[in-house]
Amino acid sequence: MTRSVYCKYKQCFVSICVYPPLKAKPLPRRRRDDVDDSRVHEYPQHLRAAIEDAPTGAGVYTFHGQEGDLPLYIGKSINIRARLLSHLRTPDEARMLRQTRRISHIRTAGEIGALLLEAQMIKAQHPLFNQKLRRNKQLCSLQMAGDVPQVVYSKDIDFASELDLYGLFASRHAALDALRAIADQNKLCYGPLGLEKLPLGKACFRAAIHQCAGVCRGDESQAEHRERLFSSLLALRVACWPYPGAVGLVERDEAFTQIHVVKHWCYLGSAPTLDEARQLSQMTSQVAAGFDADGYKILCKPLLTQSVDVQVL
Repeated sequence: MTRSVYCKYKQCFVSICVYPPLKAKPLPRRRRDDVDDSRVHEYPQHLRAAIEDAPTGAGVYTFHGQEGDLPLYIGKSINIRARLLSHLRTPDEARMLRQTRRISHIRTAGEIGALLLEAQMIKAQHPLFNQKLRRNKQLCSLQMAGDVPQVVYSKDIDFASELDLYGLFASRHAALDALRAIADQNKLCYGPLGLEKLPLGKACFRAAIHQCAGVCRGDESQAEHRERLFSSLLALRVACWPYPGAVGLVERDEAFTQIHVVKHWCYLGSAPTLDEARQLSQMTSQVAAGFDADGYKILCKPLLTQSVDVQVL
C-alpha cells in the first residue's frame, strides 16, 4: 500500500510504499527420541525382583546388561538393598536401568572391604557407566630436585616407598596447576619453582602487583622462600608404606569376618582366616603394576591412625 508524506526538500507531498512488517515463522521443533525418552522416568519394575533378596549389609553390587552379561555399573554401600532402591528412584539413571537385565551382589564384612573390592572390580571389568576409580597410567606427583619441584611418574619410581612425594595427580598439567595454586596462596615466586623463566637480574611481574613476596628482587631470602614452600607442601605429602611387607585388615560383621590383605597400598584380596590371608599375601603376582592410588586413598587414614585391627602377615 502507498502513503503520502510531505518532503521538506522538494516542498511537496510524495507517495511512498509501506510494507507490513514480516512475521518470523517459528522454527520447527527438533525432536530427538533418545533425549526425550531419557527425560521420562519410568520406574523399572523388571528389577524389583532382583532387589527382594538383596542384603541390608555392606558389599558391592553390579548392574548387568544383556549383551554377554556385561557389567554396566559397579557400586558399593554399607546397605546394599537401600542403595539399590535409591538407584531405581533416580530419573538421571533411567538409561542405565533400561539396559539392566539383572543385579548381582557380593557381601563384605564392612565398609573398607566394600571400598577395596569396588575399586578392584572396576579396574578389572571397566563398567560402561563407571568413570571414576579406573586405573590411571599417567599418575604423577611432585618431588623436590634440590630447591625446585619436579613432576615424577609412578611408572618410573615406586610411589609406595619413595620419600618426599607431594600429591597424587592424574597428569603433569594437573600437578603443575596444583603447584601454581600453592604459589598463589603463599605468595611464592614462579621463577624459583620452575613455573616461569625470569630474565637475568629482573623481578617477576607478580612481585610488582604484590602476588609474590619478592624473593626475585631481594625482598626476602632464598631460605625464607624455601621454608614457606616446604611448609605449604606438607599437606600434600604422600605417606610411604609403613610395614615391611603385607598386612591384613580385620573387619567383622555379625555374620562373618574378613581379613583384607594389602601390600604396598595394593589390595590383594580377602580371606576368612589368618592362615588363608598369609597364603594370599605370598601371591605377589597379583600385585598390580604401578602405584594404586585408589588403594592409597582408601587405606591411608585407617592404617596411619590405627583405627582398624591390623595383623602383620
